[in-house]
Amino acid sequence: MEAGRQDYDLLVIGGGSGGLACAKEAAQLGKKVAVVDYVEPSPRGTRWGLGGTCVNVGCIPKKLMHQAALLGGMIRDAPHYGWAVQPVLHDWRTMAEAVQNYVKSLNWGHRVQLQDRKVKYFNIKASFVNEHTVCGVAKDGKETLLSAEHIVIATGGRPKYPTHIEGALEYGITSDDIFWLKESPGKTLVVGASYVALECAGFLTGLGLDTTVMIRSIPLRGFDQQMSSLVTEYMASQGTRFLRGCTPSRVRGLPDGQLQVTWEDLTSGKEDMGTFNTVLWAI
Repeated sequence: MEAGRQDYDLLVIGGGSGGLACAKEAAQLGKKVAVVDYVEPSPRGTRWGLGGTCVNVGCIPKKLMHQAALLGGMIRDAPHYGWAVQPVLHDWRTMAEAVQNYVKSLNWGHRVQLQDRKVKYFNIKASFVNEHTVCGVAKDGKETLLSAEHIVIATGGRPKYPTHIEGALEYGITSDDIFWLKESPGKTLVVGASYVALECAGFLTGLGLDTTVMIRSIPLRGFDQQMSSLVTEYMASQGTRFLRGCTPSRVRGLPDGQLQVTWEDLTSGKEDMGTFNTVLWAI
């Protein structure tokens, strides 16, 4: 590289909502722009395309699965309004395939939008060499050096595993995986009471799955607690179970493929356990 001459005016690290908006806007203003985006597979091996959390493992698939749950509720209500509807079962595989195909179409759409605006896209994992240069490593290990006058970091975040809990990483999944499961998660324990936890538990219950939420302290910390109570009371009335004031201590795999979860009741100090098909960490 010639000293003082950069490959790009702007380099954006991260191809999510923020990074893509930034890159497209700069390109429209006449700047030479590149986006580097790379998804480290989840511990379960789940990976996805361009578009970030919202498109791939957040708002979009969540709203679609929530819609599937709402349709189930309408079918259950229909006989009360005179519709002679027979009880129907939900097929997770059909829903998941449709959701995943829709998400893939959005991945493609984002690539096309970058192309239309002459933004160069690199599927590489970037790290800084100096204030104007990054080194990107591709899936096959090939390295690429890119330089830019300005570099924007828009990498977002990923779910955390409680690695101090025995079996958490080995047997649990997160919101990075739930939308890409090929088979139904079955009876599910959702650990945590964030909006991610409650949204996932809500649509799982709505799809007819036995769902339990384990709360250590309060639901929706940082939100208005009167509204939080309305949310959890409504969820409970729809069939979601809540274990309050509890923390898990270990997860063990059973010979039949089920998961045995042990937890402590923080009020009484007693241990309890239950069996689930899936444990979803949303802490």
